[in-house]
Amino acid sequence: ILALILTADEKQRRRKIRHVGDLVGHNGWVTSLATGNEEHGNLLVSASRDRSLLIWNVDLSQEQGYIQTVTANPHRSLKGHSHFISDVVLSSDNNFALTGSWDTTMRLWDLRAGRTTYRFVGHSKDILTVAMSPDNRQILSGSRDKTIKLWNTIAEMKYEFDTESSHSDWVSSVRFTPTTKDPLIVSAGWDNTIKLWEQQTYKLKHNLIGHTGCINSITISPDGNFCASGGKDCSVMIWHIKDQVLLYQLDTGSSVNALAFSPTRYWLAAATDSGIKVWDLDSKTLINDFVPEKFAKDGQTRIRSPGALSVAWSGNGDVLYGGFTDGVIRAYAVSQE
Repeated sequence: ILALILTADEKQRRRKIRHVGDLVGHNGWVTSLATGNEEHGNLLVSASRDRSLLIWNVDLSQEQGYIQTVTANPHRSLKGHSHFISDVVLSSDNNFALTGSWDTTMRLWDLRAGRTTYRFVGHSKDILTVAMSPDNRQILSGSRDKTIKLWNTIAEMKYEFDTESSHSDWVSSVRFTPTTKDPLIVSAGWDNTIKLWEQQTYKLKHNLIGHTGCINSITISPDGNFCASGGKDCSVMIWHIKDQVLLYQLDTGSSVNALAFSPTRYWLAAATDSGIKVWDLDSKTLINDFVPEKFAKDGQTRIRSPGALSVAWSGNGDVLYGGFTDGVIRAYAVSQE
């Protein structure tokens, strides 16, 4: 009988993730995903190169406490951008979405009314990344014009980060740390550099150097202690933010496009050109490596798998969504082996 009783650690190690559904609605690359909080666990918002923002109501079917299938239909399509949408984030109450686009603008959308409330105009080139502060009062944007701009929620630009200390190439990712004590802004760019900025003064605090190629994505752990970064050098680096040191790196074998920490486990998901990888960071082991199978019209000939561009965990960490170059959002559920 004792042999049948698993410790909590062993249970954690035996957890696996499996593919449980495909969400089809976009007809272009799915560039960014955002999920609702625990109160809005069925909300998924996706952005695409088809210039639309889709709002999905996700339906989970469970057996014995585990998710078996994930299905969803987009119940609203929001249009307005005149070029690819590159990034989407949600306000903390999940009533608003903020998007950035290659049309050089951001839009703040009222999800319940289904319309744009504000357009943010000020960048001279494509916007690649957007962020909202935890209190929803500040907005950040990063662009191919190499600038980082800070805005209020009524689309007034309040500050442009000092160009002398800012990135010397495209700004690919900007994020606020979730902590109220010593809050920081973290940015990354195609100059291979991650920058830590004081959130009160917007002054550069530190550069994190280690990547040997363009950085496409950064993500901050829910406790605000760690930053994961990835890009064209095919490695994910885990940094300790307060100590400003590289803890370790993980080999991905292909270019990294997006990263997401699980909200409930010490896991990290990466969207790469060859699919989605999930690591257990405690043991630094790869839990899963998802490469979608694609077949030609005859149903038999395997063709090149689509690349993964975006990842997001559900609010409770039980479902991982991945956005791909074939326009499909694939859903993966955590289960026990």
